Amino acid sequence: MKPKLLGAPPTGGDWMYELKFDGIRLIAVKNGEKVNLISRNGNELADRFAEVAAAVAALPIDDCVIDGEVVALDEKGGSSFQLLQAHEMEGRRAPIYYYVFDLLQATGKNLIGLPLERRKELLASLCEGAADSIRFSGEIGGDPVVLLREVKRLGLEGVIGKQRGSVYEPDHRSGAWIKLKCVNEQEFVIGGFTPPQGARKHFGALLVGFYEKKRLLFAGKVGTGFNTKLLASLHKQLKAEKRDDCPFADLPSKQGGQWVQGITPTMMRQIAWVNPVFVCQVKFAEWTCDGKLRQPVFLGLREDKKAAEVGRETGR
Repeated sequence: MKPKLLGAPPTGGDWMYELKFDGIRLIAVKNGEKVNLISRNGNELADRFAEVAAAVAALPIDDCVIDGEVVALDEKGGSSFQLLQAHEMEGRRAPIYYYVFDLLQATGKNLIGLPLERRKELLASLCEGAADSIRFSGEIGGDPVVLLREVKRLGLEGVIGKQRGSVYEPDHRSGAWIKLKCVNEQEFVIGGFTPPQGARKHFGALLVGFYEKKRLLFAGKVGTGFNTKLLASLHKQLKAEKRDDCPFADLPSKQGGQWVQGITPTMMRQIAWVNPVFVCQVKFAEWTCDGKLRQPVFLGLREDKKAAEVGRETGR
């Protein structure tokens, strides 16, 4: 079930709120001793997060299906996608936890038609005594304005709102779940990279965009958020998908008589273009009036998202 992004808290309805996590959404499926951890695009990640799979296997139930998010926590206890990426790509050992927030099946019974509160009640009971790597994500309050103020003060990403009494709607974005963000952050598709300059090796900046009516539109250049090891690893992956032509439908182009972000026809020939198959997470200050990212920072690759599904998030 997918949350709908809103620019402001709803004024009506009966909502409960939980923390929004900055990790990888996973469905855990336990069947006897076998456990699968399945990402949003169907990838099996049980081997990658073996400690989480072992904790799910140890739950006191023969079979269950749980919805949650795997996160890496920083020193302040906040979830960090950058840390999770470092855990996967560089072997850096940040604490990994599976925050669980919904129970879709238990002991052979389909629970998605039950009210939200009952599903969470059953899940909380199931998680009592679970290994430390499984944590129940419960309600944190009812006033979203107060919550958002506190969440922002703590440097966290935002909150998720869920309508009380709602059923679980797999793969739908019905509006019964909403997300309210304190930071500007979303997925983008990588379409190319610029040559390195100065002391930097491998590449200078990534060119990223999003889909609108099946056209890949350019959103900006992302040149920060990389260390040397990440530059090398990304460059190797990107080179494997190189192509001759630009995948962006709107490059090169002019606005106000100027080439967009300095990408001239000459520069187009210097850029290395790649097939639009890689999805990355980017944090940024804001969208400019001409629809480009201001102060973007690379956070990591998203192997759990399909490139064709990446659009510009709006708070409507």
